[in-house]
Amino acid sequence: MTNRPEGDARAERNQRRAAARERAQRARLQQKRRQRGLRLGLQIGLGVVLLAAVTVVTLVLVDSTKPAGPGPSSMSQGGITIGQDLKAVSASTSPQPSATDGADTVRITMYVDYNCAECADFVQTNNAYIRGLVESGAATVDIHPVATLSNRSQGTKYSLRAANAAACVAESSPDQFFAVNKALFAAQPEEGTAGLTDAQLTKVVTGVSGVQSGSTITKCIDEQRYGKWVDERTTAVTGGDIPGSDLTEWPGVPLVLVNGQRYEYSQPFTNDEFRTFVITAAGSGDATPTPTPSASPSASAS
Repeated sequence: MTNRPEGDARAERNQRRAAARERAQRARLQQKRRQRGLRLGLQIGLGVVLLAAVTVVTLVLVDSTKPAGPGPSSMSQGGITIGQDLKAVSASTSPQPSATDGADTVRITMYVDYNCAECADFVQTNNAYIRGLVESGAATVDIHPVATLSNRSQGTKYSLRAANAAACVAESSPDQFFAVNKALFAAQPEEGTAGLTDAQLTKVVTGVSGVQSGSTITKCIDEQRYGKWVDERTTAVTGGDIPGSDLTEWPGVPLVLVNGQRYEYSQPFTNDEFRTFVITAAGSGDATPTPTPSASPSASAS
C-alpha cells in the first residue's frame, strides 16, 4: 500500500468537508424555497377564502336591504277585498280600507295568521255568517294574511310560507280566495310543529274547487315569490301601520274590525256575540246587515 503524503490527505479531507458544506447549503436553500412556497400558497388560499366570505356577506347585506317586490295586484293595501258573490273586488275600484261613514255596505276587516289557533277558531265559528253577508252584498270582507308566528314552527317559518301561498292565490285566482282562506285554516297544523311542507300547502290551495292557474300557483309557492313582501307587510302592521283602523299599536291576531271598530271578543268564540257586534258597528235602520238564509249558524259553509 502506497502511503500518500500528509498534505494530500489533508487536502482530500478539506475537499470532502467543502462538498458536504455545499450539499448542506443547497438543502437549506431548497427547504427555504419550499417554506416560502408553502407560506405563499397559504396566503393566497386565505385571501381567496376571505374574499369569498366578504362576497357572501355583501350579497346577504344587499339582499336584506333590497326592497321587496310588489305584492299581488289584488292586495295593494296588504289585504284582498271580497265582495258580492264572493268575488274579489279590484284594487283600483275598492275603497281604501278605513272606517266607513254610514255606508250601506258593512266593511269587515280581518288580520289573520294561518298558524294562529284562535284565528282558526274565529273563522270556524263565523265563516258561514260572514259568507252570507258578503254573498248578499250586505258586507265586504278584507282579509290580510300576516306572519306574526313564523318563529313557532321549528324554523320552517310556516306562517310566512302559508301567507305566501295565500298571496299566490290572490294574484292568480282571486275569486277563490275566500274558500282558500277557509281551507288553509281547516288544514292548520298544531302550533309548535313544523307545519305543512310547501308541497302540502300547494295541494291544499290548488285542491279548492274553482282554483285556476294551478301550475302558476305551484311555481309561486315553490319560489316563495311573495315571502319578502309578506315579511315587510307584517313588520309594517305590527309596527302600527294597520289599514282599516285607527289603531296605532298592534293588538295581535286575530284582529277583526267592523267599519273600523275593533271586535273585542271573548272566548270561546260565539256567532251570537259577533253578530251583535256587527249590527252594533253597522248602526240601525236600513244599514243593518241582513244575511241570507245560508248565513245562519246551522248552515254549512262551502
